Amino acid sequence: MKFKFLAALLIFALSLSLQTAFAADTSGTAVELEALIAKIRAKLGAGAKTEAALAPELKELDALLAKHKDEKTDDVAQILLMKALVYQQVLNDQAKGGALMEQLQKDYPDSKQAKMMKQQEATKKLRASLADGAKFPDFDVKDTAGKPLSIANYKGKVVLLDFWATWCGPCVRELPNVIKAYEAYHKKGFEIIGISLDQDEKKLASFTKEKNMAWPQYFDGLVWQNKLAVKYGINSVPATFLLDGQGTIIGHDLRAEALDQAVAKALDKK
Repeated sequence: MKFKFLAALLIFALSLSLQTAFAADTSGTAVELEALIAKIRAKLGAGAKTEAALAPELKELDALLAKHKDEKTDDVAQILLMKALVYQQVLNDQAKGGALMEQLQKDYPDSKQAKMMKQQEATKKLRASLADGAKFPDFDVKDTAGKPLSIANYKGKVVLLDFWATWCGPCVRELPNVIKAYEAYHKKGFEIIGISLDQDEKKLASFTKEKNMAWPQYFDGLVWQNKLAVKYGINSVPATFLLDGQGTIIGHDLRAEALDQAVAKALDKK
C-alpha cells in the first residue's frame, strides 16, 4: 500500500513538474526527458519498485545529464530533480535522493527547481516554528465582510485558526465537530477565524450560510497561494491552531472530541 501511494505521488509529481517546466517548451531536452518519464510511469504502473528494476531508466537519466552537462538551464535541472524524486519517493532512499537534491542546488543554483527547493525548506522551518507553546505570529487583513481581522482583536479569547476549503473533503467531514464546539463554547469566550483556500467567493458565502458558520472568514481567491497560507507555510488542509487568550499555540490539528476537550480546558484556565 505504501509503495502504491508513493508511486502515485511520484507520477503526479512528474506530471505536474513536467507541465510546469515544459508547458511552452519544445526543446530537445524537454522532449527527451518526457519520453523517459513515460517509461518510468509505465514501469511504476506495472509494479516495478526496486533500483534494479529501474536501473535502465536511471542510467538513461545519467546519460541525459551527461549529454547536457554544459547547459545550466531549468530543463537540465529538471532531469536531476526527476532522478532525486525516483530515489526519494519510490525507492525510499533518502540518502541518495538528498545528495542529488544538494547537487541540484550546487550545480543549478539559479534554476526554478533550486529556488522551489529553497522555498520548501523555508516553509518546513516556518511550520516547525509553529509548535505548541510558541506565539502565533499575528496578521492584519480584512474578512469577507470587509472588517479588520487579526489575532490581536481577540485578546483574552480562546481562538481556533482554521485553514480549510469547501472543496476539501476532510475539512467538510470535520466541520460538524467545529460547529458543535463553536455553539457550545462561543458564549464562554471561544472564537474561530476561518482562512478559506477557496477560489469562488460566492460558493464560499453560500456554503458558510448554509452550514450556519457564524465566524469570520479570510478569503483572497488564490487557493494554495492564499496570502495567509503562504505566510504560515500551509501546504495541506485542514490545518488548525488553537490559541489561548495571549495568542500562544496550545494545540494544533485537533479533531472531534480532542478539539472539544482542549477548548473546554483552555476556557477553564481563563
